[in-house]
Amino acid sequence: MSVLEKTSSQHAIDLENKYGAHNYHSLPVVLNRGEGVFVWDVEGKRYYDFLSAYSAVNQGHCHPKILSAMMAQAQTLSLTSRAFYNDILGKYEKYVNEYFGYDKLLPMNTGAEAVETAIKICRRWGYEKKGIAENKAEIIVCKNNFHGRTTTIISFSNDPVARENFGPYTHGFIKVEYDNLAELEEALISDNNVAGFLVEPIQGEAGVYVPAEGYLRKAKAICEKHNVLFIADEIQTGIARTGKLLAVDHENVKPDILILGKALSGGAYPVSAVLANNPVMDVITPGSHGSTFGGNPIAAAVAMAALDVVKDEKLAENAFRLGELFRSELNTYIEKSSICKLVRGKGLLNAVVINETDESDAAWNICLRLKENGLLAKPTHGNIIRFAPPLVMTEEQLLDCISIITKTFGEFEDQSLQN
Repeated sequence: MSVLEKTSSQHAIDLENKYGAHNYHSLPVVLNRGEGVFVWDVEGKRYYDFLSAYSAVNQGHCHPKILSAMMAQAQTLSLTSRAFYNDILGKYEKYVNEYFGYDKLLPMNTGAEAVETAIKICRRWGYEKKGIAENKAEIIVCKNNFHGRTTTIISFSNDPVARENFGPYTHGFIKVEYDNLAELEEALISDNNVAGFLVEPIQGEAGVYVPAEGYLRKAKAICEKHNVLFIADEIQTGIARTGKLLAVDHENVKPDILILGKALSGGAYPVSAVLANNPVMDVITPGSHGSTFGGNPIAAAVAMAALDVVKDEKLAENAFRLGELFRSELNTYIEKSSICKLVRGKGLLNAVVINETDESDAAWNICLRLKENGLLAKPTHGNIIRFAPPLVMTEEQLLDCISIITKTFGEFEDQSLQN
């Protein structure tokens, strides 16, 4: 069968269920085209995309500038491995370092790889620069974190679904409550072997939890006081998603190690990166880390184009403005709602909490109805729906989407009253 041959939604779903591992619980919609804020299913129905591939498609689907850069580079040179130099990687590294204000970049492919890379850099820094005894370095993480699903990363997760039957787990991590400065400092005071603090500026997968104002700034100061690296996982929150270039920019925080992914490529290609200044990144030496595809020419060309789009189209400013509008309109609706508890977020990373328990299927059922009404979103838990459209969305489109969302909530309000 030709890969371009048309298929029905059910046939495509059946193929995945039969031949693919069942590691996702996907919404029952089969997409085959995207442009800007819209996607279309195989039957031709159009939807607003309110997930943006978990914030990878901040620049919108199939952005012509990004695609043009990808196709031009693919026709010239796609992969050399790092066994040799190529003529674009250095340009990319210089561009990104100047864009975010760092000395060095270590290129990788996926978000989880970048987190693993940051952990390695942090530990080696702890041994070679801070003087921690061999194999004693600890990294502080936050409860309810989501940094990926590799064996090391799930070792410091408290999500039972991600962890169950994948042990033994990797040691060397200390968990503290998110948004709890006292607990963070207590952990640092009681353990001189801490090399770093790894944190999401906003906990996305946990339900778009935004910390108290000043948390990130004060956490960074505490880390500096105890000679500990502040590591920001901006894979989902970075690249203009929250209304600033980085979520830490809301508090003028400069991470010692910055982790990027997802929208670094506009969703067109797997690209991630770890950035740090020389005193930290210089612990990486030949053979200590690597990736066959990391820093490949296509990735470099695509990422530069993707970051150009963010700057040229003022996507951070647009996300900030539309995010304020989204939360204002939803809060107005919630005042009289019997099923919606609250809306929270920054920029165009938002979540609505439904008045049900975490174990309920309310959010899933609402997302199914949203799909029928022309908008695609996905629950983060049984009672939380994340709303994160591409940042190229216009105000007119956003207001249309708010109308769809509130109309759908209203349909469930009617059902709850009848019950």
